[in-house]
Amino acid sequence: MKFLISGCLLFLLFACGNNSEFRDEAVLIRVPARFPAVKYPQDNEPSKLRILLGRKLFYDNRLSAEDNLNCGSCHVLSAAFTDGRATSIGMHGFSGRRNAPTLANLAWSPRLMMEGGVPSLETQVLAPLHDSLEMGTNMMVAVDKLNADSEMRSLAEAAYGRDSIDPFVITRALAAFQRTFMSGDSRYDRYKQGMTTELNENEIRGMELFFSERTTCGSCHPDVFMTDHSYYNVGLYEEYVDHGKERATGKPEDIGKFKTPTLRNIALTAPYMHNGSIWSLEEVVTFFNSGGHSHANKDPRVRPLNLNEQEQKDLVAFLQSLTDWNFVQNKQLLPLVK
Repeated sequence: MKFLISGCLLFLLFACGNNSEFRDEAVLIRVPARFPAVKYPQDNEPSKLRILLGRKLFYDNRLSAEDNLNCGSCHVLSAAFTDGRATSIGMHGFSGRRNAPTLANLAWSPRLMMEGGVPSLETQVLAPLHDSLEMGTNMMVAVDKLNADSEMRSLAEAAYGRDSIDPFVITRALAAFQRTFMSGDSRYDRYKQGMTTELNENEIRGMELFFSERTTCGSCHPDVFMTDHSYYNVGLYEEYVDHGKERATGKPEDIGKFKTPTLRNIALTAPYMHNGSIWSLEEVVTFFNSGGHSHANKDPRVRPLNLNEQEQKDLVAFLQSLTDWNFVQNKQLLPLVK
């Protein structure tokens, strides 16, 4: 299979070497074709050692209370950084509140969490770190454990000019690594770049239907990111246990609204919805074809679509074309081999 250089994530391979000889340098991260440039925070522009430190922290069990969980426990690369569960399993085997979302293309996400309650990727880690149903620890406890590691201290100094691991280093390094999770090389992307043989007839029909006024799927899942980064109630329930965006705003009109998920790699990220209550793409299409349940906050675009069986199959076929196999097999996003 021919790879598109513009669609690949490029940054340098490197090894730890001697702890006293860490040398940092800027890296070039090429964004996928058709994607806009990334706006990096001034205090966290990408560098070789910032990404390395973030990679090590992402898979470090010391960020959990009992040293048995890490970010990768609930965000597995082969599943596009989801975990295949309805809701993730955290400390003491407790089930979390929500389905683990994909981490693809977070570099462009204006707010984090399904209710949009976190303003930046740098602050996002604080939520799972302190959640008793997730990693169940305290930032300063994690700091103490990591500072006992001389290699981690050396990396922190070389990458961020700090003489030890501290909350600034942990939050920035994790964000630096996660901003490299770029996915934009699916067969659909190649089709959009002029490789017209990448999609078959069923997939093309599904694509046209997806972006049509008849379904309006593309109004919430527009081209490129396949999400508008906004929040909607899709009528999943008549009564919501999880109030979604209302948790962040306190406004009753936001009950049942959740952040529009990206559909990139959607065939790999089952189950679906904020609580993982729908287990297949076919069921998702059936749900939206039905128009969902009645709720005062339901978006008016969620209505009966009256799609026939073949049209529903075509939509599923299109959604399956959004898988970026290069992304989910990128070894530079896996734990470092010791």
